[in-house]
Amino acid sequence: MALYVLKWATSRDEALAEFRHPVQAFFIALVPVATLIASIAIAPYLPAVASAMFMLGVASQVMFSAWMVGALWQGGRHTDATTPALNMPTVGGCFVSAIACGSFGYPDAGLLFFGAGFLSMVVLESIVLHRLMTHTLPVGLRATMGLHLATPAVGSVAYLAVTEGPPDRFVQMLFGYALLQALVMLRLVPWLRQPFSPAAWAYTFGISALPLAALRLVERGQTGLIAFLMAPLFIGANLIIGWIALRTLRLAVSERLLPRSLSA
Repeated sequence: MALYVLKWATSRDEALAEFRHPVQAFFIALVPVATLIASIAIAPYLPAVASAMFMLGVASQVMFSAWMVGALWQGGRHTDATTPALNMPTVGGCFVSAIACGSFGYPDAGLLFFGAGFLSMVVLESIVLHRLMTHTLPVGLRATMGLHLATPAVGSVAYLAVTEGPPDRFVQMLFGYALLQALVMLRLVPWLRQPFSPAAWAYTFGISALPLAALRLVERGQTGLIAFLMAPLFIGANLIIGWIALRTLRLAVSERLLPRSLSA
């Protein structure tokens, strides 16, 4: 967060260009999303700070989502700019807001966020899939497919965060769709392959959310196939994320992590 604020203070033109970019701008949603995730993590230790971060994260997520969707509704968008990154503000942001609301004791508000995120997912899914079926995604943007995998998995976690009792049929079906997305992603590995870069971290959102959803389901009493898959999903996610972390470290050590204009 400090580095991002510093970017606006010292490189305002670059920050504005990013904000106006038809693809990169959607990743700015990670600012409130990361704030919300961090607020959940530190709540047991610094409750006052966590509450302030929670409120700031929710408010900024809502404002950013409204701003970005308002821009989309004005039209004039090129097909090349339609990528899974469209899910970041409303789907990812609202689902994480729902998780945070459940963690801080506001399940009713969390259900509102879940509804906004779920219906946004349904709508944007058709738009993104239409693009994928009719216009090939460039190699440099294929890492954004990790965000496509994340939506139903994070949605499952969000739904469980704002409901009580044994898992119902709805969340089981939502998790089933997440498993289907994971299988499709596995089938696409040869097509997704590209020179390794920090963009690979886009996959980790969905890769980590899938076993987390399974874990939450089992904690709530889920048995059967989901309980059987929980451990393999957890092990597989750790192996993949660990591999990405090691490859990233290798780039950093060899001074190839950032473009020369940034690392110089």
